[in-house]
Amino acid sequence: MDLRNIAIIAHVDHGKTTLVDELLKQSGAFRENQAVAERAMDSNDLERERGITILAKATSVEWNGTRINIVDTPGHADFGGEVERILSMVDGVVLLVDAAEGPMPQTKFVTSKALALGLRPIVVVNKVDKPDGEPDRALDQCFDLFANLGADDDQLDFPTMYASGRSGWADMELDGPRKDLSAMFQLIVDHVPAPKQIEHKDEPFRMLATTLGADPFMGRILTGRVESGTLKSGDSIKALSRDGELIENFRCTKVLAFRGLGQQAIDVAEAGDIVSIAGMTKATVADSLVATSVNEALPAQPIDPPTITVTFGINDSPLAGRDGKKVQSRVIRDRLMKEAESNVAIKISDTPGGEAFEVAGRGELQMGVLIENMRREGFELSISRPQVLFTEEDGVRMEPVEEATIDVDDEYSGVVIEKLTGHRKGELVEMKPAGVGKTRIIAHVPSRGLIGYHGEFLTDTRGTGVLNRVFHGWTAHKGSIPGRRAGVLISMENGTSVAYALWNLEERGKMMIGAQEDVYTGMIIGEHSRENDLEVNPLKGKKLTNVRASGTDDAVRLTTPMKLSLEEAIAYIDNDELVEVTPNSVRLRKRYLDPHERKRMARTNG
Repeated sequence: MDLRNIAIIAHVDHGKTTLVDELLKQSGAFRENQAVAERAMDSNDLERERGITILAKATSVEWNGTRINIVDTPGHADFGGEVERILSMVDGVVLLVDAAEGPMPQTKFVTSKALALGLRPIVVVNKVDKPDGEPDRALDQCFDLFANLGADDDQLDFPTMYASGRSGWADMELDGPRKDLSAMFQLIVDHVPAPKQIEHKDEPFRMLATTLGADPFMGRILTGRVESGTLKSGDSIKALSRDGELIENFRCTKVLAFRGLGQQAIDVAEAGDIVSIAGMTKATVADSLVATSVNEALPAQPIDPPTITVTFGINDSPLAGRDGKKVQSRVIRDRLMKEAESNVAIKISDTPGGEAFEVAGRGELQMGVLIENMRREGFELSISRPQVLFTEEDGVRMEPVEEATIDVDDEYSGVVIEKLTGHRKGELVEMKPAGVGKTRIIAHVPSRGLIGYHGEFLTDTRGTGVLNRVFHGWTAHKGSIPGRRAGVLISMENGTSVAYALWNLEERGKMMIGAQEDVYTGMIIGEHSRENDLEVNPLKGKKLTNVRASGTDDAVRLTTPMKLSLEEAIAYIDNDELVEVTPNSVRLRKRYLDPHERKRMARTNG
């Protein structure tokens, strides 16, 4: 059977997972009456809630005697470690672009990786039936993007299609028949080359592990493309590290191939196919799985270095252990080590005390997803403010810079530019109109300056702005960047908050808790209206006497508290504060709960 391997790349929300749903339906992967969830490829709970793809997944369809393996890639740069490896498994990419928005930053990130590997893209302008769609402008922008990224003449001569993934059609012409996706299937078969690995099918077996999974019955499962030879279930093979050192010898217990949405056991894996293998105990991502006669490892893609680090510690607050069952540092360490195995973009290191762990990764979203997964598994953690990782080059201290692409209404562009270039040491790269009454701003901003900016940005733009960021490179250290301006309100008592006390405190600032919530000494319960921190008593009830006022007592009406999401909380805290994360709640607290210890530490560090 003929074989094609393709990846679908696009910015977040440009419709790639919906398009894959339609490809599966129209190729007959589903029965007519089969109940299938919308966005079937986003199978993880967090992906369904957030509407984003976090993990790359493969599927395969059959069309007129050709098997097409399709890999759905994440669009967020935070999950770039996934994207780079996946692109080395495929021979072509379908770049999906929204007809209204055109190519966006994450499109640029993944496309630059694909072009560098020499892949020839097919450009599909999606959502052309949207009222504000401008397909021709989107195509021109794609051409400009490819040229800026150094595409060669073959890559610039890309075939284009117009489509509506939701309506299930794609045509070579904008005013085509708009019936189904058969034109897209045909273009993939004609334009994407068959895997060149097929020529090596008589050589010994070789495969580079690209993604790691786990199955309760089969144990560890490694997925990748077979580079040469064939593999049968029961064959003895070995795993080599990047440097060619032997990791383990093992017997392959099962060979699985992607068929529709599921995986099926097959007798033989052949060169060029994307398969999963079970049976190993130590081998992991970026290792080479090879026949016992082979002693050289396959070249693996280098991974971009981490840019931020967050400290994961045990929860040592007075409320520790009430919600979660997994609270010991040993259990937290095991879980983080397991994460680092499958996610090569994350690095874990122990801190001197052994009670906390430094987790280095690519961005706040990646960290937020890891913490959210852990709290759902029953972990309790205390999380520090993200710190940027610096490097040294020729004696100069370098820091990571991100390219921020911002779409805002014209009236808010001034305040956004002032915040990015003034307070946050960014450089304005480009500013241009983006449709009626909208401006697109592109700026290079130090990663330090963007930590905690998103909430402020939404306030400045009344919730209408869209901010996308992608790692751009390294630059010389830009000097100090001011942190949060406001101080916080800190509880000075342990107990349960009282509505009357909170009502009296409202003139001091915004509350983060409501009535009848557990509080403890050192917990942050609100944002102070001034720059200094203030210790307050949220337990103070009304003193009752025998004397009654002639008027009725004032009714206590509390303003709705400011509830921070997990990512907002992590970005909000200062260096001397922590976020306490449990399965049921997210609380903010001071690192040192005792006020005397806080003062002593402030003097020592000050």
